[in-house]
Parts: sequence; C-alpha cells; structure tokens
Amino acid sequence: MARPATYTFDNVSLAKDGKQIFGPLSLNLREKRIGIVGQNGSGKSTFARLLAGLIAPDSGQVHLNGANLFKDRKTALAHIGVIFQNPDQQIIFPTVIEEIAFGLQQQGLNKTDAHRRAQDVLARHGRADWADRNTHILSQGQRHYLCLMAVLAMQPSLIILDEPYAGLDIPTSMGLHHMLGKLDQSLVMITHDPAVLQEYDRVIWLENGSVKQDGPAAPVLADFSAEMQRLGALQC
Repeated sequence: MARPATYTFDNVSLAKDGKQIFGPLSLNLREKRIGIVGQNGSGKSTFARLLAGLIAPDSGQVHLNGANLFKDRKTALAHIGVIFQNPDQQIIFPTVIEEIAFGLQQQGLNKTDAHRRAQDVLARHGRADWADRNTHILSQGQRHYLCLMAVLAMQPSLIILDEPYAGLDIPTSMGLHHMLGKLDQSLVMITHDPAVLQEYDRVIWLENGSVKQDGPAAPVLADFSAEMQRLGALQC
C-alpha cells in the first residue's frame, strides 16, 4: 500500500528586510481538502510558495514524506501543482499546447511525447481546438482553465490554489468550483471567501504569518467571518 502523503512544516520561519513575516510554524497536512483564510498580508501566499517548494525558509524545512521540497525539485514537480491568483503570472508560452507541454517536459518527457500528452489532455476536456490558440486572446476564465489543465496534465497528488476565483464572473466561478470539486487530487485552497470552504475537511486561519485558528471548517469559518465583520464595522 502506498504511503499516505504528509506535508510537514517543521519550525518554518521566513524574514524580509530583517523583519519576521512568517512563522515559526509547525504543521502536518494530511487532509484531502484544506482551506487557508486570512486578511491581506497574513501570510497566505507565502504559505503556498513554501508548501510548493518555490521559496526556501530562513529556518526550518517543508517536507513531503521526509523529502525537502525546496531542495528536491524532482519530488516537488512530481507531486505538487500550483494555480496562482493571476494566470498571467503563470502562463509563459504563446500557444496553449506549448503551455501545457512545458510542465511535462520539466518532468522529463521529450518534446514529442509532451505535446502528445498535452493534446490528450485538451481532448479529454473538450478543448482539442484550443491547441494552437494564442494564450493572450483567451478570456480570464479560459486562462484559469488553461492553468488548471496544465497542472492536471502533470498528474500531481496535491494542487495548491491561490485565490483561483479572483476576477472571475459568477458563472465562470461556479463552473471552476464544480470542476475542482470533482478532482481526485488533494487541494489546498487559499481564499477570501469562506463560502467556498464550507465542505472542506480542515481550515487554517493565518494572521501575521502565524496560525490563529486551525480545525474543522465550520467553527473556524464562523469565527473568521465574525472577526472580519467586526473589523469591517470598525471602518464604517
């Protein structure tokens, strides 16, 4: 039987310009659906980048079953996919097929096999006609969809989503939410909207780079929403 995936923050800290901005934080992440909430500047995006191995902590380590995710890029690429808030910060190639194939080549496939698998992914999603489409003419919702297809092509066990609904209209948001709900992969969802996390297994509330509350979704989201309403009332 395969070993269950456990992502571990082991006394992780990060500073910027001599000021502590994150941690020290120790966590074990095993649940299938984990939500991350907090105000702007609370450390949510830093959390995502540390978890993905995209940045190194100043102290401590982030592990997947003991593998250091910043130092072991092969493990990180094999197991973790990331979808950022702004797809324009993620999409780097002029055509859809090139964008999807890139991650596969990073995983070790040659160009021909990577393009073949990318075409298969587009076909499975009913988007075979997108292959040669210019990425810059896609709508915001279509670019989010492209980022998701590119990540799914790499077959990660965990997908980290940093505000994936930002800037989307209601029908597009609902469609993306429905699609994410059907995925087999584990999800870590960073969002300002507590409503999208109601069915999640666990929610972590970050404040000033530390955990303010951590537990089942219902009580954490209730407390978070109440605090946001309180802070909002103070600004009126």
